Amino acid sequence: MCVCPGPRRIGIPVRSSSLPLFSDAMPAPTQLFFPLIRNCELSRIYGTACYCHHRHLCCSSPYLAQSRLRCTPPPAYATFCRPKEGWWQHTQGRRYASTPQKFYLTPPQVNSILKANEYSFKVPEFDGKNVSSVLGFDSNQLPANAPIEDRRSAATCLQTRGMLLGVFDGHAGCACSQAVSERLFYYIAVSLLPHETLLEIENAVESGRALLPILQWHKHPNDYFSKEASKLYFNSLRTYWQELIDLNTGESTDIDVKEALINAFKRLDSDISLEAQVGDPNSFLNYLVLRVAFSGATACVAHVDGVDLHVANTGDSRAMLGVQEEDGSWSAVTLSNDHNAQNERELERLKLEHPKNEAKSVVKQDRLLGLLMPFRAFGDVKFKWSIDLQKRVIESGPDQLNDNEYTKFIPPNYYTPPYLTAEPEVTYHRLRPQDKFLVLATDGLWETMHRQDVVRIVGEYLTGMHHQQPIAVGGYKVTLGQMHGLLTERRAKMSSVFEDQNAATHLIRHAVGNNEFGTVDHERLSKMLSLPEELARMYRDDITIIVVQFNSHVVGAYQNQD
Repeated sequence: MCVCPGPRRIGIPVRSSSLPLFSDAMPAPTQLFFPLIRNCELSRIYGTACYCHHRHLCCSSPYLAQSRLRCTPPPAYATFCRPKEGWWQHTQGRRYASTPQKFYLTPPQVNSILKANEYSFKVPEFDGKNVSSVLGFDSNQLPANAPIEDRRSAATCLQTRGMLLGVFDGHAGCACSQAVSERLFYYIAVSLLPHETLLEIENAVESGRALLPILQWHKHPNDYFSKEASKLYFNSLRTYWQELIDLNTGESTDIDVKEALINAFKRLDSDISLEAQVGDPNSFLNYLVLRVAFSGATACVAHVDGVDLHVANTGDSRAMLGVQEEDGSWSAVTLSNDHNAQNERELERLKLEHPKNEAKSVVKQDRLLGLLMPFRAFGDVKFKWSIDLQKRVIESGPDQLNDNEYTKFIPPNYYTPPYLTAEPEVTYHRLRPQDKFLVLATDGLWETMHRQDVVRIVGEYLTGMHHQQPIAVGGYKVTLGQMHGLLTERRAKMSSVFEDQNAATHLIRHAVGNNEFGTVDHERLSKMLSLPEELARMYRDDITIIVVQFNSHVVGAYQNQD
């Protein structure tokens, strides 16, 4: 069996996380472990140092370059894993020292990488009183794919109350996650607007007057908007609010947040599909809308309004509530369900939506039609459109799309589409004073850390309190010197908290650098962050995290009023 590191979700065996990332005996030029930091990402390191020693069927394939983690490559596209071209010639004329040297990133270099995409926002106080139940939030991203396929968004609703926060996990590229991160909050905000405000906005557009601002965005400089598609996106959004005006006569003033979230998710996905079918006379936009539709994205969005917390989830990102018990300990409350093969209700839903003769083919090897990991997602029209529609759109589309093997590939046992939906599952939770924070994160975090550890680490970071529990060694034989080192590391962590000023950064540090004892190992963290782009994706996924901190005093005041 090939033991090359490979994505767990592609069905390829993976090395245990406790094994070293690089063999000590592997020859490696010095410069390979000192990648330059460029544009907030590790610069490309050519693959002359890391290669597979095995010739078994492995993970490299043209399809994999497109879909990365979420999709299993069709058998026809599998290739053999072999040494990089020219590697043998590269080493023939060079001799290396028999004693290998170790090269690690320095702590400042590690911090530069970890903090490159961090962002913090504090809700402003008015007259010395914070009237919001949200104190603020910290967010961060750590890429594994190049470019990163995750996205994040946060905004304050200006015409209604509350805040919107969300993480978006793309697959088969970043086009869909980028589009959803830009557009979904507008669809949600419009769905929450009363009839009179919708009319006012429409009248302003008709008369050419300035529009009322709907959202105040809180974005990192790297979280960009697609200027080229802004007019197209606006026209689709306007059509949506026009339909809401026609459907609502203004008699009812009550807005159902759950229904608004569901309608917004479904309508955006419908618009993504329609825009790809209609096309655009602008060749750039035409290719863009097709890329968005043929790629995919999951979404986990939270709407916080006073003590009312709604979480809308499509896919396998998660929302986790951090609760502080009376004794000061932390417990995790899950506010979302993964939409994948580990969810029995999702499996049952899929089987009920298709004929009985497809019961064994609709989910194979824990994947939708044997290919897709999440059972709900935006885009992914290959799992939604009929075969005839797919062929017609591809044939009439640009050459880049027509020449793409992934877009032309029809999933096996594709009889009764659609097999995929973007409809979210909405969870409601009424905040209590003991509910201290909410963690929204893509599956790159949850694959590496247990939910209880996530909540404990964030809770201890935010409060500065570390409960002194016995160090668990998990059956390992630990020498007295090793135990001394663990205790010294714990003391250092308590005093400095690694100097992180961002809760999401602190969590990523643990997710990437934790060793088998549950403490951050700088050597391991340095190795993981030194991995070249081609190899990093084999060990972990993109990680995107938003940590929302609640104002317990305001939440308690709401509770007292009731």
